[in-house]
Amino acid sequence: MELTKFGHACIRLEKEGRRLVIDPGGLTDPAALDGADAVLVTHEHFDHFSEEALRRAAAARPGLRIWTNSRVAQRLDGLGDRVVTTGDGDAFDVAGFDVQVHGTWHAVIHPDVPRIPNIGFLVDRSLFHPGDALTVPATPVGTLLLPVHAPWSRVGDLIDYVREVAPRTAYAVHDGALNDVGTTMVEGFLGERGPGVPARYRRLAPGASVRIE
Repeated sequence: MELTKFGHACIRLEKEGRRLVIDPGGLTDPAALDGADAVLVTHEHFDHFSEEALRRAAAARPGLRIWTNSRVAQRLDGLGDRVVTTGDGDAFDVAGFDVQVHGTWHAVIHPDVPRIPNIGFLVDRSLFHPGDALTVPATPVGTLLLPVHAPWSRVGDLIDYVREVAPRTAYAVHDGALNDVGTTMVEGFLGERGPGVPARYRRLAPGASVRIE
């Protein structure tokens, strides 16, 4: 399948003419949803979920379906059975992609900030998008979409996370708030000059695509 990055946390997967989009949020180019057959949403934060964009896409494509957690599903009230509530341990086929759901909660930002639900998606038993959490699936991961910068993250935790998941390749996501200096700093720790992770670390520019095996 082909992976295209659309900025920050959103990616689009294409296979055999079908398109699956994950986390089209408020920082996402709306073109990410053009021709989409299905959408997966990890959680309700604005940088992962745009109600307006999804309602507009659903109106434009009557066959579009959305899989997400119960909190996001409530905000898409009125779309009926086109919105499917899912959670940790579920598995389903969507637009020809095999999807497994892992995880339950968003990473802790601060004890005084209430946690919200967050689910991660493993696609075709190969590519994992954890949303805003460092969830470790109980199954091998070939390609990890790594959230490299957030209010809850620390580079040391990212290093340990990549070591535990042990993918072949880790692609940076959740990097929309990083400038060039921050991007270089993170790469210095997760790339070949860092303390060592069992994966090739790569960062795609918005709009860039790569083949995923």
